[in-house]
Amino acid sequence: MAKKGGFRKLLHLIGWITGVLVALAVGFGMIDEVLTVPLVQPVVPLAGWVVVILTIIGAVMAIIDAVQ
Repeated sequence: MAKKGGFRKLLHLIGWITGVLVALAVGFGMIDEVLTVPLVQPVVPLAGWVVVILTIIGAVMAIIDAVQ
């Protein structure tokens, strides 16, 4: 039974890391204006910064929670 719990934790960690990397890639793509959104393009770089900042804050909070 311990193996299942460890395997699930590993899968959860892999999914979490993938999510953080994808969020950062999208956020930086928006900041660099590589990713565009028609009709709201002027605010896309700002939205990109919001995505990057919130992703970093969320990652730090998750790490702190895991350590406690």
